[in-house]
Amino acid sequence: MEILFNPIVIAVLLLIVLCMLKINVLLSLLVSAMAAGLIAGMSVTDTMTALIGGMGGNAQTALSYILLGILASGMAHTGITEILSHKISKVVGRNGLLLIIALAVIACCSQNLIPVHIAFIPILIPSLLPLMNELRLDRRNVACALAFGLKAPYIALPFGFGFIFHGLIADNLAANGMPLEVGEVWKSTWPLGASMIIGLIVAIIVFRKPRAYADGEVIGTQHHEGGSVTKMNFSHWVTLVAAVGTLVINLLTDSLPLGALAGIAIMVIFGAVKISEFENVVKDGFAIMGVIAFIMLVASGYAAVMNQTGAVNELVEASLTIMGGSKIVAATVMMVIGLIITMGIGTSFGTIPVLAVLYVPLCAQMGFSVEGTVMLIAAAAALGDAGSPASDTTLGPTSGLNADGQHDHIWDTCVPTAICYNVPIALCAIFLAPLL
Repeated sequence: MEILFNPIVIAVLLLIVLCMLKINVLLSLLVSAMAAGLIAGMSVTDTMTALIGGMGGNAQTALSYILLGILASGMAHTGITEILSHKISKVVGRNGLLLIIALAVIACCSQNLIPVHIAFIPILIPSLLPLMNELRLDRRNVACALAFGLKAPYIALPFGFGFIFHGLIADNLAANGMPLEVGEVWKSTWPLGASMIIGLIVAIIVFRKPRAYADGEVIGTQHHEGGSVTKMNFSHWVTLVAAVGTLVINLLTDSLPLGALAGIAIMVIFGAVKISEFENVVKDGFAIMGVIAFIMLVASGYAAVMNQTGAVNELVEASLTIMGGSKIVAATVMMVIGLIITMGIGTSFGTIPVLAVLYVPLCAQMGFSVEGTVMLIAAAAALGDAGSPASDTTLGPTSGLNADGQHDHIWDTCVPTAICYNVPIALCAIFLAPLL
């Protein structure tokens, strides 16, 4: 019963309930963060100070999203996204399943092959909404496909964002007395990524029935007089150079904001976007990604409040009493803890340092191998990334799919992705980690 009264547990349950009642995500985060602080004995002032002070933790991410939104708006303004949508339409024809698979593959490439993360979503997805409407494609299916591509590769493969994720695991294991080479992490995590294939198949089957959407104005697309744009002109070639420039600068400087800024500058300097039109481009960019950016800021402040309450350690200590000597029970409890923490914080990467401090000695005490410990930490960190209202794995797909206001963040993205992916990841870790 002690676990049920833990400030973090109460705060996360409150966050989930408020979001499911369609209370704005920003307001839900603020209310649940304040609740956690007050329950933990912090004053209102101290809680708000911790919240505001912690918002800087996601400042770079928030700035990245704002600039990517402006970049996406600029690209749409030139008509390049319309051409890209036309090309994809010709390839997939009227095959909705082929479109879903294609988007899942593109999302996978955004994590490893061309590591731009969710940047492609506001650029590509809004222009594809008319095609999805024509095919009567359930957008929950598309949300699950995008979430698969945004998550499975970094869990399973040591490239791109996966290299960062695996590096965090190896570094934090070593810092807590369990040395491990980065190149060894994937051997324990690939089954977790593979288990998500089951979730993708389930999503394709469950959401296969046609769903009607109204044709309306789509933010992030550009309408041109005289019909659709299908041929490349100078502005389009400049836009492609801007896209390549964004990627190159990002890779050279390891700074996504700097890369996005470079892409915007190229389009403005070479006239793909006129100075007189730039104000409208910026406004559309904020409309696409502004809310997401601010949610990420508040989520970082939320995490700071969670850490300051000291309730994470209390949560683990309370859990120890129900583990007994069973590895299966211990793994199950660790999955639940990871789900609670990540669901609230919204980032699997940021959850690893918190979990490693607690899990490494606990796993050693329970007799888990190094490989089993890696799997448990990776799975516990990844749980909740799909399904969290404050995760870019859910916010990204929603930003594209809701460009016409017909896709609900909670019920059409968070709930489907949580069910389809958290269940197979948790089951894989619970039953496989004790055997490694």
